[in-house]
Amino acid sequence: MRKLFYPSLVYRIFPLLAAWMLADSHSVTAQDPQFSQFYAAPLYLNPAFAGSTQQGRVGINYRNQWPSIDANFTTVSAYADFFIEDKNSGVGGILTRDYVGIVGLQSISLGLQYAYQFQITKDISFRPGVQVAVVNRSINFDDLRFGDQFDPNTGQVINPTSEALNTGQSKFFPDLSFGGLVFSKNAWLGVAVHHITEPNQSILGEADNLDRKFSLHAGWKFYFRPGVLGTGFFARPRERSLAPVIQYRNQGPFSQADVGLYYTFEPLIIGTWYRGIPFQEVNGFANNESIVLLLGLTLKGEKDILNIGYSYDYTISQLGVGSGGAHEFSLVYSWPIRNPRKPPKDKLIIPCPDF
Repeated sequence: MRKLFYPSLVYRIFPLLAAWMLADSHSVTAQDPQFSQFYAAPLYLNPAFAGSTQQGRVGINYRNQWPSIDANFTTVSAYADFFIEDKNSGVGGILTRDYVGIVGLQSISLGLQYAYQFQITKDISFRPGVQVAVVNRSINFDDLRFGDQFDPNTGQVINPTSEALNTGQSKFFPDLSFGGLVFSKNAWLGVAVHHITEPNQSILGEADNLDRKFSLHAGWKFYFRPGVLGTGFFARPRERSLAPVIQYRNQGPFSQADVGLYYTFEPLIIGTWYRGIPFQEVNGFANNESIVLLLGLTLKGEKDILNIGYSYDYTISQLGVGSGGAHEFSLVYSWPIRNPRKPPKDKLIIPCPDF
């Protein structure tokens, strides 16, 4: 495997490089990007969420991680999904772009999803889902620097590389993922497995298989007495609830967990959670990554809903606060699509948070 050298990264954060590669989901082994607002990116989290609102829905997520250093990552994901009531089915599509600023490494994925909703009992439902995607990975080799280009005394680039980069700068490959969700009025449990076939993602023509990613996500929502906004004709019940949640991910040698709380006081939602596995060490470093803080706003019309979210990851890993943490924004709009003259079916809605 060729060794790539990135001078500004090496000279700025070389002592922390090993911790970065091993402690975060973004790494040189091409782990999947992540969203702190994972429930605001439902189709990215689990294909079983396709059509889960029983409505039409469109959304976009933007994440900028470590903006203060050269090794920053930006991820953008846009999706749309719909529920087909007569077929008890949800369909969706998702487009995701992940970009590594220092080397111009880019990954673009376009996926189509399908989910079906079963009524197991009166109070419990199950949704299996599948995603079929095509992925393109590309890199700008002109921005890369190899070991044979550097003066060993000054560290300056003085030579052209002798590396033969004739295998192309872009790679397409198919990708397959499955997921499932079981839920009641108050609780949910989801499992997803991405990259089932572990496709070869190498741009350089060598074997570089993308590890399967296993994800488990669960929570319980405690409802309080609804609040009321306005009076008379404008009085509407507003949700008051507290939801403890957990998410666990494993991809190859990397594991990560999110544990936290959402408090809903419509139209506001606030949340906080810890990301890491404190009792686990990777190459001598504690697996602590960040504390996430969230503020969300839910705007409900007569029938449609607009969710706006912002979150900040406060870095507690070896990189420290100087990395700039991570900023994340989400925007989700949903609306009813069923025929208003037809009585809706009595279906359970997944009670997980919107962010």
